[in-house]
Amino acid sequence: MLIEYDVLEKNSANYAPLSVANFLERTAYIYPEREAVVYEDRSYNWSETYGRCRQLASALNARGLGRNDTVSVLLFNTPEMFECQFAVPIAGCVLNSINTRLDADTIAYIIDHGESQLMIVDRELYPVVSEALKISQLSPDVIIVDDAAADNKPDLPANAITYEAFIAAQSPDYQPEPLKDEWQAMALNYTSGTTGRPKGVVYHHRGAYLMAMGTVASWALPMHPSYLYTVPMFHCNGWGHAWAMTLMAGKIICLRHFTPEKFFKQAAKHNITHFGGAPIIMNMLSGAPEEIKPSFDHTVKAMTAGAPPPASVLEAMANMGYEIMHVYGLTETYGHVLQAAPQEAWAKKPIAEQAELNARQGVIFTNLEAAKVIDADGQPVPHDGTSMGEIVMRGNVVMKGYLKDDQATEQAFKDGWFHSGDLGVVYPDGYIQLRDRAKDIIISGGENISSVEVENTLHKHAAVDMAAVVAMPDDKWGEVPCAFVELKDDVTEAELIDFCTNNMARFKRPKKIVFGELPKTATGKIQKKVLRDVAKTL
Repeated sequence: MLIEYDVLEKNSANYAPLSVANFLERTAYIYPEREAVVYEDRSYNWSETYGRCRQLASALNARGLGRNDTVSVLLFNTPEMFECQFAVPIAGCVLNSINTRLDADTIAYIIDHGESQLMIVDRELYPVVSEALKISQLSPDVIIVDDAAADNKPDLPANAITYEAFIAAQSPDYQPEPLKDEWQAMALNYTSGTTGRPKGVVYHHRGAYLMAMGTVASWALPMHPSYLYTVPMFHCNGWGHAWAMTLMAGKIICLRHFTPEKFFKQAAKHNITHFGGAPIIMNMLSGAPEEIKPSFDHTVKAMTAGAPPPASVLEAMANMGYEIMHVYGLTETYGHVLQAAPQEAWAKKPIAEQAELNARQGVIFTNLEAAKVIDADGQPVPHDGTSMGEIVMRGNVVMKGYLKDDQATEQAFKDGWFHSGDLGVVYPDGYIQLRDRAKDIIISGGENISSVEVENTLHKHAAVDMAAVVAMPDDKWGEVPCAFVELKDDVTEAELIDFCTNNMARFKRPKKIVFGELPKTATGKIQKKVLRDVAKTL
């Protein structure tokens, strides 16, 4: 006879939905006076930060916003952006963090597709939002973060509501309705995808909680780290580091804009222990003048994602006292889910060999159930370091799905795995290495650029007959868009690049344009592989 274990059901005494709000509440209770969030001449302890988050949550609820209501934020890394990472979910709303580099047309699309009910916007970015609202069908109210440290302060309408005024009348002791379902949507992040229009990736509370927990374990994060926030918090909610650092009662130093000078000044002032950033950040830091680089009596740990820095950069960073961990992930996986977990034996190898080992995307984080590389038949590829296949993953830190796109969601979750669209190999030691990105995506300075979007913009020019865009290697940015164009009328390279600059986000414009007949298959399809090979020689 089987024991009836199933009769023991969950109840409020033995089960609670997982939520990152618990991290904030716990840390504020235990370490109320510890410094929490620092920015320029502002500093908040954990008690104050928790109170401000509850004030914002109260203000949102007072407006009638709650479950499944989207709150869009277009903010730099300031305390207000950090507060939104907690306050919007605490209010039961869905946090939609928008890339600060996007153009008005794309922002308008996101407002409508995500059905934004309210926008919180940095004053510097108000002009592009104003243009977006002229295009969008929806007209959400706009709350302005008027940052005293901003260099650019455009005029605002007379009836503009500031963030501080929005939360001022609310209680820092506000207690919202508790979360009932950890599967509830918590965040909506847009990724360029391969179609030119971004797809809405939906996160749940459980995934956010486990992303933070996994980061603590896999990065060996200690209590009270001093973390310099160079990763934009619109990127996968800042790689989930806002939640992880809160869990460990760290000090979060906000950086509105990155320059090596600003980074090193803040790093020295706050004696940082951790930071994260795209490979271009590592390149810029290692190449900065020696006189601005501070020295530390401890190892500064950095996390980087994307194309791995070259061995020379890793060596330079190591000589500066920085230990870099290379990770891999996607918007659909809340950020990093694979890591080049170092083995003790690696430290005894030459720096160049260490760099090659660290260049691999590696093995699963503790927050991911499984990852593998499969062939066209869905079978695991041999662990030989040469057999290529698609990287697939599954676990609690995989998105709920794509908003309003059942077909794309079904395709992404085929056979019970999330299909990344990225190609890789597996080495005999089980470590995965990315070999080729999804064909239409260019990763430039940590930003995803859809080649189709750039092509569509080029095709709007009257002189362009046909265009194809591929990634071109770049020492500074890793990859940049390179366009191959067939013309029907005369136009210069500079004119076309200016046209793109004026019709899309500046960082997406092609950095080089090659004129001539495009290579095609017998059926007329452009052979992008040929163009990628050409781009590597330019």
